[in-house]
Amino acid sequence: MKASEYQLAQQSYVSQGMARALTLGNRGPLRFDQQGRLHEDILEAYWRTGFYVFENVIDPSEIKLLQAEIENLLARAPVDNGALEDAQGRPAFGQEFARPIYSLIPPLTDPWGGTDKLNGRHPTKMTQPESASSAPKKVVFLMSGMCQTMDSGLRLYGHPELLKIAASINGDDFVPYNDAIFIKQPGLGGSVSWHQDGVTHWDSPQWDQGIHGFNFQVQLYDTSAQSCLWVVPGTHKDGKLDIKQRVADNAGSEFLPDAVPLFAAAGDVTIVNRQALHGSFANTSKDMRVSLTFGFHRRSSVLGASGALSQSNDEVYDAQRIDRRSQVVAVAIDARQQFYPEESRYQYLPMLGREAQLAHSEENWERVIRDYNLHDLSI
Repeated sequence: MKASEYQLAQQSYVSQGMARALTLGNRGPLRFDQQGRLHEDILEAYWRTGFYVFENVIDPSEIKLLQAEIENLLARAPVDNGALEDAQGRPAFGQEFARPIYSLIPPLTDPWGGTDKLNGRHPTKMTQPESASSAPKKVVFLMSGMCQTMDSGLRLYGHPELLKIAASINGDDFVPYNDAIFIKQPGLGGSVSWHQDGVTHWDSPQWDQGIHGFNFQVQLYDTSAQSCLWVVPGTHKDGKLDIKQRVADNAGSEFLPDAVPLFAAAGDVTIVNRQALHGSFANTSKDMRVSLTFGFHRRSSVLGASGALSQSNDEVYDAQRIDRRSQVVAVAIDARQQFYPEESRYQYLPMLGREAQLAHSEENWERVIRDYNLHDLSI
């Protein structure tokens, strides 16, 4: 199928999805109560639907700094996975880090659907439209390690209002998960087939609708319904789903009838429960999407768990491991405070009293930030 044909096939589905999204009551400005917790109306809407769109959270001046660093990272990307040079023949960025920074795919493809990658959590494959003959052979799909590749990314990780959201949902002793930057360039961006993020706790006797945590996505550009994430409301409450059967029951179509798009403007922040059924389609539109994605867990969900997804299953998340990864939050908070001294500083309970020890410095960047994503807490 040509990209133009796919875009045409999407039109009515997209318009209907946008209409459904606007009836849910789960988008609007960020509001807290007098105790600094998310307003009860927001929490109700989040737990009812499994997601929320916070509007105008990140200041435009900060968005510009983030955009500039993203554009630089894209310009310095290798021409393919494992390549040592960028498109200009220069040494590609990121070779000094232990884990690859860039993941590249052929344009408009679905790299995970129908494979056993990421614990096989993407059981069906999205449509892969034909890209233009002028398109590059590979495009950046994902970038990792935003706290070590972007000064602005590290500061964003310490954003006080985002951390207050995390505490409101997961408790004051919340712990970090991982981070990834999804890139969907106009007419080139690949798809992410329908999936639920969590893999560890489906059969746990302590299972509930929040046990696998949530992800933020900070939108750097206006994100349309064609390019954004889509979510099936309420599915975070339903346990592990038979996704393949859902698609089959929809006559094999990936356009699930009850899904809604998380369309957003630059500076908006979405949160999605990691148990909610979600995915995104190949970006045949003219819209750029860059979503800075980073998640948080309840500490109780992680303590004692074994590695999953990007981490090997022989890893065990003990208190020392959790503390090591959580130090990134403390350094990020101080990096932000140094750059935005007039802003209220978030007090992160797990690192209380260790603020001077975990100040943002060259020494702590090397000790805490470099290759921090080797110690992610994936469940």
